[in-house]
Amino acid sequence: MGKVAVGATVMCAAAACAVAVLVVRHRMQSSGRWARAVAILKELEEKCATPIGKLRQVADAMTVEMHAGLASEGGSNLKMLISYVDNLPTGDETGLFYALDLGGTNFRVLRVQLGGKEGHVVKQEVEEVSIPPSLMVGSSNELFDFIAAELAKFVASEGEEFHLPAGRQRELGFTFSFPVNQTSISSGTLIKWTKGFSIDGTVGEDVVAELTKAMEGQGLDMRVSALVNDTIGTLAGGRYHDNDVVAAVILGTGTNAAYVEHAHAIPKWHGLLPKSGEMVINMEWGNFKSSHLPITEYDQALDLESLNSGEQIFEKLISGMYLGELVRRVLLKMAEEAALFGDSVPPKLEIQFILRTPVMSAMHHDTSSDLRVVGTKLKEILGISNTSLKTRKLVVEVCDIIAKRGARLAAAGILGILKKQGRDGGAARDGGDMQRTVIAMDGGLYEHYTIFSNCLETTLREMIGEEAAASIVIKLATDGSGIGASLLAASHSQYLELDES
Repeated sequence: MGKVAVGATVMCAAAACAVAVLVVRHRMQSSGRWARAVAILKELEEKCATPIGKLRQVADAMTVEMHAGLASEGGSNLKMLISYVDNLPTGDETGLFYALDLGGTNFRVLRVQLGGKEGHVVKQEVEEVSIPPSLMVGSSNELFDFIAAELAKFVASEGEEFHLPAGRQRELGFTFSFPVNQTSISSGTLIKWTKGFSIDGTVGEDVVAELTKAMEGQGLDMRVSALVNDTIGTLAGGRYHDNDVVAAVILGTGTNAAYVEHAHAIPKWHGLLPKSGEMVINMEWGNFKSSHLPITEYDQALDLESLNSGEQIFEKLISGMYLGELVRRVLLKMAEEAALFGDSVPPKLEIQFILRTPVMSAMHHDTSSDLRVVGTKLKEILGISNTSLKTRKLVVEVCDIIAKRGARLAAAGILGILKKQGRDGGAARDGGDMQRTVIAMDGGLYEHYTIFSNCLETTLREMIGEEAAASIVIKLATDGSGIGASLLAASHSQYLELDES
């Protein structure tokens, strides 16, 4: 009996040792995996670093590219497109004006009654119309006929509170958010369709002429007095309410900037100098690139796999289309190399663009003690359940690094514009007076991702100094593509001289 008992004791002890070894090994594996995840995070933080010195280099590079783009066509990654907008709204505009906003699967029609300095926007009405999918791949005539028919219906519903002086034509601001080679304030040829549109016969044609022909077919007596994009519309809307607005930035799904330039500072402009002496420039700043930009392996892979590889590099670092996708790519590497979410990689984590920036923002803004929102979003969107608090904290840190890099680079871009305009605080640093400078901002990323927008504003103040920063204001100016376009129709009205005389 004694031998049996001893043998059993030895076997139990051996089994206990084996279990202990497995536990220790598992713990060592777990700690090794965690160490790898932390190492990936640390490397990301280092590669995304944006110290003030680097941001100043980015701002300087932006200014240099702006000069080059103004000097000659194709002279820079920045297109620096001449918009032909040389009269921004002043707030004195009066009358009835329309806007048509075409930039995706829906379009909007809008009318405003302007009441001058006292009344501003007296009344406005807007209607949204879905474009049938068949028209997005049909003929040019079919698309513009459909738009003109809907516009005619909208005009027919005009109430008595809207007043068009007798004998006058209705005027329209046309926001057309596709690549266009603008040839005047009210004409431009389509370079290519994007956003799911593929229509024969319009590329190379004047889109205003196409719309005008369709309106005439509907018996609609309306003149397109301004062809604009949403960024220029934002600048116009901002200037209407505040005369110190000198630039506009869109930070939404995509990104762009426009600003007011001295006409004599545009060497590639060969026309007569406008009376105002000013010209609005559409920068197309999403295509900015520089060796000073902090690019990671995740950015390189995203760009390589994109439809426009090598283009829109700045946009891929700072806009809402891409921030969530960059976070997904980092988490995927952690899942593959550090088993962050268990022994197998969650299948949904391998799906491109499944993690949208609004979801990233919701996780980043989670202030609950157990990061409940992060846990819920990981489960709902990526099918990852039972995450530890430690893991959730790591996910938030990834969001923080990607979002703040984007915000700080956007701030550097804005500083580049201010430097080009001589409004970057140099006067204050030299003991002179700083003129008040307002930047109109629009876009869901800036409006709804609070950590992003706060970081952008803090970084801009940090770069230009507190004293100069006191004169620089960033204002949210929504609906540039609607109200802004109608205001530009007003400031470029054919009846302006009659009204002034």
